[in-house]
Formats: sequence, C-alpha cells, structure tokens
Amino acid sequence: MTKKAELKTEEVKTELKAAPAVAEEAKKTKDSSFLGAQNSDSKNFDIKAEIKTEVSAPIEAPVVKNERPAIVYIYTTSNNTMVHITDLSGNTISRISGGMITKHSRLKSDPTIAMFIAKKAAERARDLGITSLYARTRARTGSDSMGSAAHAVVKAFDKEGFKIISIVDTTKVARGGPKKKGGKRGRRV
Repeated sequence: MTKKAELKTEEVKTELKAAPAVAEEAKKTKDSSFLGAQNSDSKNFDIKAEIKTEVSAPIEAPVVKNERPAIVYIYTTSNNTMVHITDLSGNTISRISGGMITKHSRLKSDPTIAMFIAKKAAERARDLGITSLYARTRARTGSDSMGSAAHAVVKAFDKEGFKIISIVDTTKVARGGPKKKGGKRGRRV
C-alpha cells in the first residue's frame, strides 16, 4: 500500500472509533443542531453515523493524445475546387483538384465531387499522422460568395475523423486597383 492509502485507512479507523462517543455526547446534550437533525423537539432521535470506509485509488493523469495539426486551403470557384493541405511550416502534404477526380469539366465544382476531393486528400494526411485541421476557404477576388463546394469539403474532412479547429474565409477584397474596362459611358456589351 502507498503512504497515502495507509494514511486514509488510519483516518477512517479513528473516525469509526470516535463515532459512538460523538453519538452519546449528542444524546446527553440533546443538541440536534450538532447532528444536523431537522426536528429539534424530539427527545428520542436516532443517530445514524455513516462513515465511508472506501479508500480511493490514486488518481491517474489523463492520457493526452498526440495532436498533430495541419492547414487545409480550400479554393472554390464556379468552375473548379482545389484542396491543398500543408503542415504548419508550409510544406505540402497533399494537393488535389476537381480535374484529378472527374473527367467532366462541368462537374469539377460540384459538391459531390468536392467530397471525393476531400476524401482523397484526407488519405494522404492521415498516413502522415495529421489529426486536426485549420481550414482556410477562399473564392475568387471580388466574388459575392464562396463556391458551393467549400462547405462540402469541410464537412467531408469532419466525417473523415479530423478535428476542425477553425474555419477562416480568406477571400481577397479588391480595394481600388486597376481601371475597369469601359469609357465615360461604361462598357458596351
């Protein structure tokens, strides 16, 4: 037995020996508040001393899994979806696009194909021991919204067992820049 366990058992033994003496003292003084009884007028009250004799086992430290994060860059447009996984220092682990999965150019930006892109990229990442991901989604500069496949890719990585730590939209915003096409009266289409 360890020293802590021996000390615990000694404390329990002394409490068990002291319990009858405490009960007799309480009966003599009829001090119900001493025992925490609710009915203070009762002359004959029962004393139930419950002392736990369990000795708790030493607490073990929780096992911390070795978490290895990476960054997944998701670039979606109306025509294609690209997934690029790097480690935290920027070294490429996996890079997959819609054209590598399907031969139909019209399907490269489809959410279903995006799921397969994520699965293929996840295989390589899992082989290298990656367990969690920082997701960075991006669309074309100045576009209104993300491509339809970005959400599907993040969802697929989650289903593959990766912990998604954060999702950040890194779409570039045009601020001025070169002059747009068209003259004084605008571009004629």
